[in-house]
Amino acid sequence: MKSSWLALMATLFGLGVAFAPAGPTFAQAADDDEAKPAASADAQADSDDDDDDDNESHGASMVPAADGLKIPKGSEMMPAAALNGDQIGLPKNSLSSQIITPLVLGQGGQPFKVSHNDFYMRAGQAYRWDIKSEGDIEYKFNAPDFFRNVWMNQIVIDDLEIHMAGAPAWLEYDAHGTITVQFQTVRPGRYEWSVGGLDEEHEMKGTITVVP
Repeated sequence: MKSSWLALMATLFGLGVAFAPAGPTFAQAADDDEAKPAASADAQADSDDDDDDDNESHGASMVPAADGLKIPKGSEMMPAAALNGDQIGLPKNSLSSQIITPLVLGQGGQPFKVSHNDFYMRAGQAYRWDIKSEGDIEYKFNAPDFFRNVWMNQIVIDDLEIHMAGAPAWLEYDAHGTITVQFQTVRPGRYEWSVGGLDEEHEMKGTITVVP
């Protein structure tokens, strides 16, 4: 047990995950029936067990980033709930996790290049998403509103699992590598992601849109 703990700490030294403390926003949502995701504790536990099986990803649907979908012009000004997953080309909801096209920070070793900016997902679907670092600078991936509005199952780094009881504050990369986040979306919404600490000339950011 001790050696496993030391291995986890050594891995997290290069690929950091910071956790947000429970705050007023979370507490308020817990008191608001409409803000509660409609999932039972038993159902969530079953989902956790399913996601522990890495073989489940074989044959899973691949979810394209926005540049591989049919996104209507001007839709960024519309509420996410006004869009339709079928019309824009998202895979049908399934009982198994779907795989989101990876987001690569510093793609090809170019420190401020990203592989994709915008991502679309369906409400009520379980997903796995690889967020990778290929650049030679430190990246702090921020998507706080998104992370607070999904059922976060676990975060995986080099086959070491961090099981969640809340949202991470950010994902931090001090070296090349991949952090896999596994979660279930809840309701439609549009959220921003960004890499912190960069000036306007080098900003790295985009959106995550959850549609019906």
